[in-house]
Parts: sequence; structure tokens; C-alpha cells
Amino acid sequence: MAETLGEVPSGEKEFEASTKHVREIIEFPEMTEEEFNKLLKSASKGYGSPLPHRTYSLCPESRRVVPAVVWEKDGKVWITKKCPEGMITDLYYEDVELYYRFSKWRFEEKKLFSANVSNTGINCPFDCGLCPRHRSHTSLINIVLTNRCNLSCWYCFFYAREGEPIYEPTLEQIRMMLRNAKKEHPIGANAVQFTGGEPTLRDDLIEIIKIAKEEGYDHIQLNTDGIKLAFDPELVKKLREAGVNTLYLSYDGMTPQTNWKNHWEIPLIFENVRKAGGPGIVLVPTLIRNINDHEAGAIINFGLNHLDIVRGVNFQPISLVGRVPRKERQRFRITIAGAIKKIEEQTNGVIAKEDWYPIPIAGHIARFFEAFTGRKYYMTSHFACGAATYVFLDREEKKVIPIPRFIDVDGFVEFLVEKAEEIEKARFKSLAKLKAIGETIFVKFKQFYDEKNAPKGLDVLGLIKNAFVHGTYDALGKFHMNTLFIGMMHFMDEYNYDVERVERCVIHYAMPDGRIVPFCTFNVIPEIYRDKVQRQFSYSWEEWKKLHPDWDYKKDKYIRTKEFVEKMKKSEVYKKTYIDIVNYFER
Repeated sequence: MAETLGEVPSGEKEFEASTKHVREIIEFPEMTEEEFNKLLKSASKGYGSPLPHRTYSLCPESRRVVPAVVWEKDGKVWITKKCPEGMITDLYYEDVELYYRFSKWRFEEKKLFSANVSNTGINCPFDCGLCPRHRSHTSLINIVLTNRCNLSCWYCFFYAREGEPIYEPTLEQIRMMLRNAKKEHPIGANAVQFTGGEPTLRDDLIEIIKIAKEEGYDHIQLNTDGIKLAFDPELVKKLREAGVNTLYLSYDGMTPQTNWKNHWEIPLIFENVRKAGGPGIVLVPTLIRNINDHEAGAIINFGLNHLDIVRGVNFQPISLVGRVPRKERQRFRITIAGAIKKIEEQTNGVIAKEDWYPIPIAGHIARFFEAFTGRKYYMTSHFACGAATYVFLDREEKKVIPIPRFIDVDGFVEFLVEKAEEIEKARFKSLAKLKAIGETIFVKFKQFYDEKNAPKGLDVLGLIKNAFVHGTYDALGKFHMNTLFIGMMHFMDEYNYDVERVERCVIHYAMPDGRIVPFCTFNVIPEIYRDKVQRQFSYSWEEWKKLHPDWDYKKDKYIRTKEFVEKMKKSEVYKKTYIDIVNYFER
């Protein structure tokens, strides 16, 4: 087994070993220019309309915006565009039935206003900031704290190599970025993710988290490889006390080969989080076909075994950013629908295709809360961007139960939409009227709840009622404490780019020039957004060294020794983390 020891982990050797044997190839259909023009002419227009559907995309070489068509063949959904360099087809969704089921829950947000740019958006996606053409507010604002990193991942597009400029925004710039995200109307950002590079390398990280709390952010998550947290238990405690709710922890697989980043350090990270009483952990696997997609079910099982600290697993099907030959895309491409199929197979049907819902279903639920309480907060991404479910663990029977198995989700959400319309149409929203509607809802809710199939020994009804009655962050937090959230978000690249999707992006980056940019423009068009602006606000190598005379590039880097690995193999904490665990999906 390939493994990097005695040097800075990069994943190159592990990846080389993993790619020697290819289990499956996705065959991309061919389309002539004549066929494309004919299909484009007959394609539907308008968000969520039937296939074939017309949209716009990017050309990987010319960077031109060109017409594209999303279409179906052999039960899969494809996207094809005509570029100056020729016809390009890529996989859009691996299950047309799931595509249509998810499209049913599409949600259009009301008028969005952002105070950051005056562009019209006519050149989308080149006018980001956010422009008036954008249709979704910021559900999660990302702020890059540094491009320094303690690893040297061979495929990473964002860590500073030796001698290169260092990007590290000042505390004043960070505060400005946080404030800008709050200025959106009708809804300002409420959740922030601090990312990098590796954000734990900043000495003033605790101060940054306190600034986010001062600026009114309820949810603060730290995107990290966790290496520093494995060896600094005091830092974990300080992060929790300062206000970090979630460690968004890189976790790509169950073995040192699939998870070369932090396999050996995970047991120490978990131990330190338990001792500190938090923050909660969300495991974040980047899913790649033929590399780690065979471990998707095992990763969920791992999360369930550590439910006292693991709040969720959020899969990210790989975004093939940069120049990627067709054959490489056929080997590595996996979509949300493909990941869901793998999970169904690997969990023996315990978590099935029917248990998943697209992210914008939350918009329909939020519409009811707005009508009922006046609080606005929507999650309105494109229906093809993300999917999620919740699973409960019945510890008595060692049984995993997805929430749709005992709650009629479709029926209940449709009922909430009906009630939202009733409240919205009411001329006078008296407290008595609202109270009566509220009581009706909770009486009616029992009709959508199947107690026979619900997990035993857990007051699920009470948890859900509490979350609905109070609708507060704390109430929702208690719901999360008793469940495992399983989600996935598929970020785009040049090959599967869909302008309709980026217009509805809900995960954004704040930049030090004052703009707010969707994830899939920030990283897919770096020469306009990420790289250009960060170069503008970076320190030259010489400037950084002058400001930090005691700093050395090599001191940032983590070296995993053979002695450490051997010690971990024999340790009780390693055994408790990986070996003495239950297989909840065993038949």
C-alpha cells in the first residue's frame, strides 16, 4: 500500500496506486453539430422545464459563454455545448427519474438585492459580485483566511508554494467581508465558513471567530484538515469557547490510501473534540469514481459509530476544474445521482434513492416559517446542486432509519405550503388566527407520522415539534444532536457548467475587494475572481518574510513519521475509532 511517510503528505503516491485498477468507465454519448442544433431548437426554456432543456455553459478553452442543452439518453442526463474547439458532452446527472423528482421541488426566491455591484448580469457568469441576475441569497459565506497550508496536496489549486505570494486578509478586511454579506436583502447571511489553505495556521484565528460572533453570525464553521487539532487539544477547546459550531473536517475514506490526509490523525482529533465537548464534526469526503466511491457507505457507517460528536457527512462529488481530458472525466466523474446509487448499494438498501430530497425543498418549508413567524431564511439552490436526508439510529435494535421511512415528507411539506398560502392571503394576521393555524399543524402532523416505523427510545415527534414551534438555531441544533445529516453538494467545473445553476448558487465567497461571488464562479473562473483578487491583496514573499522574521515555510508543513504511524496502530484510541465499531448496514 502506497503511503507517504517521512515527508509532507501530498497524496501523489496514494493516488497513483489507486488508479492502477479502473473498476468502471462512464461512456459519454457522441453528438454531431447538426444533431445539437436540432435538439437546441426544440429544447424547452425556463428553470425546471422538461428535457431537453436549453441553458448556457462555458467553453473550457475559450472561456466563452455558449448555448448548451441538457438532455436525456439511456436513463442518464447529459449536457452538451458547441465550443470553438468542438462539441463537448459531459455527464450532468446519472438518473433521469431522480432528476425529475428533484425538479418538482424547485423554488424561486423573491427579489434579491445586493449592495456590492452595479453590473446588470448580462454577461453572467462574468459580472459576479452579486449581480441583480442572481436569484439566491447567501446561505453560507466562505472567507479564505490564508493560502498557507500544512499539507502539499498535489491536485490543490490553492496553497502557497515556496517563494509564492502569501494571501492573508487583515482583521479589518475580514470584518468588512462579514458585514457585506449581512447587507443582502431581504435576507443577510447568517452562517460563515472560514477556509483556506489551512485556517488553523493563523495565530489570530480565535480573534477572527470572535469578530464573526460580534457581527451577528449564529453559525460558524471551520473548514480544516484537522492536523493541528490532533496535536493541540487546547486549541480545540478555545475554538469551541470562541463560538465555532462545526468542524468541517476533510475525510476522504476509511483507509490510509483513500484518506491519506488525516487517517492516522482522526482518532486524536475525535479524542480532543470529545474532551472539549465540541465543536460538532461534519465529515467531508471528496467523492471520486474509481478512487473512493466504493467506501461511501462505510463512511456513513463510520459517522454513525461516532454520533456523539459527528453531526453529518457531506459528500462532494469531484469538481474537475482545469484542463481535464475526456478519458479522465470518464474515469473520475460522479454526480449526486451516482453517489446516491452507490450509497443504496453499499448500505444494502437501508438508505435508498427514495430517502433523498433536493436542497430547495427547504425553501418551501422556510416559506411557511416566514408566513407564520415573519422570519426569513431560504435555502434555494438549483435542484440539481445538492441533496440531503436525515437518518436516525435506533441503538436498541442497531437499526438505521431514514426520516422518510416514518414521516411522509412530501405530504407534510405540501401541507405546509398550503398553510403558508392560507396565512399569506389572510388580510389580518391576528395572534389568535396564527395560534389556531399552529395548533392545526401540530394536530395534523401526526397524520404524516408513522409511529410504528419510528426509532424506539427517542422522542422524534417532540424533537421535530420543538424545532417547528421555536424555529430557533438552538432548537434545530437539538434535532441535529439526535440524527446524522447526510448531504452532498456537487460544485461545477468547465465541462458541466450550467449558468442556470450558478444564478441560484447559495454558497458564496466574500472577497477583500468587497464583492460576494458564487462558489462556482470563484473557483471555476479563477483568473477573474479567486486568483486575480487574491494576488491583488497578497503579500510578496519578501514582504511576508519581513513582517514575520521568525516564520519559515517548512515550519508550516506537517511531516508524518513512521514512528507516529506505528504508535497509532497499537494505540487504544485508534482501535476504538476504526476497529471496534458496529456495521449498521450488515444484512
